Amino acid sequence: MAVHYFLKKYTFFQIVILLLIAFNFSCKDVKNKIPEKSVPPNIIIVFTDDQGYQDIGTFGSPNILTPNVDQMAKEGIKLTSYYSAQPICSASRAGILTGCYPNRIGIHNALGPGSPVGINSKETTIAEMLKDIGYKTGIFGKWHLGDDKKFLPTRHGFDEWVGIPYSNDMWPNHPWQGTVFDFPALPLYQNETVIDTLEDQSHLTTLLTEKSVDFINRNKDNPFFLYVPHPQPHVPLYVSNKFKGKSERGLYGDVIMEIDWSVGQIIEALKKNGLEENSMIIFTSDNGPWLAYGNHAGSALPFREGKGTAWEGAQRVPFAIKYPGKLTANRTLNTPIMAIDILPTIAEVTGAKLPKKTIDGMSVWKVLTGESTESPQEAYFFYYRVNELMGVRYGKWKLYFPHRYRTMNGQEPGKDGLPGDYRMIDMEEIELYDVVNDLSETKNIAKENPEIVEKIKLLANNMRSRLGDSLLELEGNETREPGRLESNQKKAND
Repeated sequence: MAVHYFLKKYTFFQIVILLLIAFNFSCKDVKNKIPEKSVPPNIIIVFTDDQGYQDIGTFGSPNILTPNVDQMAKEGIKLTSYYSAQPICSASRAGILTGCYPNRIGIHNALGPGSPVGINSKETTIAEMLKDIGYKTGIFGKWHLGDDKKFLPTRHGFDEWVGIPYSNDMWPNHPWQGTVFDFPALPLYQNETVIDTLEDQSHLTTLLTEKSVDFINRNKDNPFFLYVPHPQPHVPLYVSNKFKGKSERGLYGDVIMEIDWSVGQIIEALKKNGLEENSMIIFTSDNGPWLAYGNHAGSALPFREGKGTAWEGAQRVPFAIKYPGKLTANRTLNTPIMAIDILPTIAEVTGAKLPKKTIDGMSVWKVLTGESTESPQEAYFFYYRVNELMGVRYGKWKLYFPHRYRTMNGQEPGKDGLPGDYRMIDMEEIELYDVVNDLSETKNIAKENPEIVEKIKLLANNMRSRLGDSLLELEGNETREPGRLESNQKKAND
């Protein structure tokens, strides 16, 4: 009776519509249970220049306020045994961007204006790796991997760039200009075009921050890689009026406070665009402080020495990482990690393919998530200058091979932008330190631990066979050539 009434009351078309509506409601709960396709995380790396380990509040600064990086570490992870790839500008950037020891790919020291070498187009950067899976890529800051057009970031995976091609002291205002150096004007680039020459760098940190925020706003609907390699606090120090005179640490502290403000602006842009939960942001430095510059240099305390050596203060730098969707907050990790591990870690997080050519880094994602407390690397190797193997970190041990190094100990420090003179020291025998319990490397315990010394020597010999060691006049069988110009003269940009 009810079915007959139903068929009589409604037309065939109306019955079909009612059935479709009923089917839609019956499937609603099922549809809600189907997981949405995961969105690849945004990747942000803020990379400062010559900033020491102690130059952040959460890493022990007694007189520099850094509330944004401190909060970032509180909401994420603070790494206390993170090492840059080398204690010098170009090499350290090559390491973090390619996952290789810089000497593997032929990048040594700090490349100057008109350098005949730069990053090879056959190497894969983080930007190229992520661009291959649909990421938008931007760099706002210092490049320093070659200033010929073929070496610029826009030729190595970055969609856009605003910044300078090398260090901010490579300009006519250098205190040694005309005696040691003959630097040209410092260019400011937008992509591959020079849009200005810098005579005053006071607004550079603000400009790079504004460009970074704009990049986030324009790319909120697709995954992106944002690389912010600040030229500061590398000398000469410059700060905008909004932070001038704000720090108890003088001009250097003012500069760090402005960089901290920049980090806050970037995180705020992520929040405003609803991207914070699905963004992994890293804050670190390219190497330790340039101690020759005295009150214009940072602090690596409690570690020994600074930039341009193999001691802990040269490459053990502040590192904070935040990824709210995946990493448990408010943790401190002391597991050794190096910049070469960043690329493979990002590859694992994003699902990107690793470079085809051999790299040295290994993913440390399990360390960051807490699944493991051990580094995937058996040891880390400390090369400097042109392929000199000076040290090895193995577990809690740090071993140094005989080499020459520089120190400011006992020397008159520099002041107000002028450097002091280093004193050179020859290390004549192997030295070994427990860098977990002797942070300042004060007690050489090589003679008490001969088995550890022999183990590390074996590891070093294995690495020498691959990458060489100019201290022993050894060539490795795995090193690759950097990019080169056709002659030793910089080609005119086409």
